[in-house]
Amino acid sequence: METKQESETHEPVVSIKKLCKCFGEKQILKDVNLELRKAENLVILGKSGSGKSTIIKCMVGLTAPDSGNICILGKDMTEVAYEELNQLRTKIGFLFQGNALYDSLTVYENLAFPLRYHKKEMEKEEMDSLIHEVLESVGLPDSGNQMPAELSGGMSKRIGLARTLVLKPEIMLYDEPTTGLDTVTAREICQLMVDMQNKYKISSIVITHDIPSVKTIADRIAILNEGTIVAEGNYEEMVKNEDGQVRSFFT
Repeated sequence: METKQESETHEPVVSIKKLCKCFGEKQILKDVNLELRKAENLVILGKSGSGKSTIIKCMVGLTAPDSGNICILGKDMTEVAYEELNQLRTKIGFLFQGNALYDSLTVYENLAFPLRYHKKEMEKEEMDSLIHEVLESVGLPDSGNQMPAELSGGMSKRIGLARTLVLKPEIMLYDEPTTGLDTVTAREICQLMVDMQNKYKISSIVITHDIPSVKTIADRIAILNEGTIVAEGNYEEMVKNEDGQVRSFFT
């Protein structure tokens, strides 16, 4: 018989059921059903405009779904109050295509900003230690005094990741994390994402078109086509899938 602890381990950290979303007369999402498990990297693949980014925007309340249910860390997102929603968002990290660093702040100040906002009681010594920890984790321990303009694209991506990690999120959302990077740097960022998953036991949803990245990152892949999940499985299963909609991504 499964113990309570084992049962909780198998509970999804994100559960999406029958999610629908339209923009005007165009239906973007149609009855999307999806689960994210603890310490799992789930990659969502789909053509441009298929609704991949809309799913994660609905998850965090940036876009309101028309119908369906989204449960995150045991909370029904359609029922949580505004204050509780903001608290829940601190447990979710974002790394979007633009790293959204503040150009006028140093790397250290960029990482300190969310801590000062969400962890007002934190002492400076603890903040310094935490910022050093995450900068070391992303391989840039001596970058604290640099300005964003001094960073390469790959370094900016690493600092963007460090800034999300500083709040110790339980869930990470990546939207095209390797866009604009050269092949070597993209590979380094993908490996870093896997390293952070292993180190911090983070559960992640990754949206990407980069198939080599998918092979490195994905524990599981969900294929989104015309607003609906049409296939799920690991990389090997997807490559062997005979459905034309699925094979088109891997050939």
